[in-house]
Amino acid sequence: MALWQGKSKRKPTGGRLVQNRKKRRYEVGREPLLTNLGQENLRQYRTMGGNYKVKMLSAAYANVMDPKTKLVKRVKIVKVRSNPANPNYVQRNIMNRGATIQTDLGMARITSRPGQDGTINAVLLSE
Repeated sequence: MALWQGKSKRKPTGGRLVQNRKKRRYEVGREPLLTNLGQENLRQYRTMGGNYKVKMLSAAYANVMDPKTKLVKRVKIVKVRSNPANPNYVQRNIMNRGATIQTDLGMARITSRPGQDGTINAVLLSE
């Protein structure tokens, strides 16, 4: 199933919107990539203009910043504790922006978008 990022067939009021042209290749999106816990695995995708986007399929480490000392350390991820995007993601150890993870330093909240940035950056939460 292709994801289409063009105009909707409906107006904001709910009325029908007549399409003035067909779908275009550059309007097709990709399925969302769900980063899970495991050995680090990255994929490169070509985007518009010949650029590349790095997507993270799985990760074992995160760059965690301590807000008190302002130091960043690369620490091992133990497990996913909570995920406001979808409660089912916790059982499947899927990480995205806003998810709370258990690390060797303690609990941390993910601030980057692993499926689009190719890295996991997090901020340590105070207990």
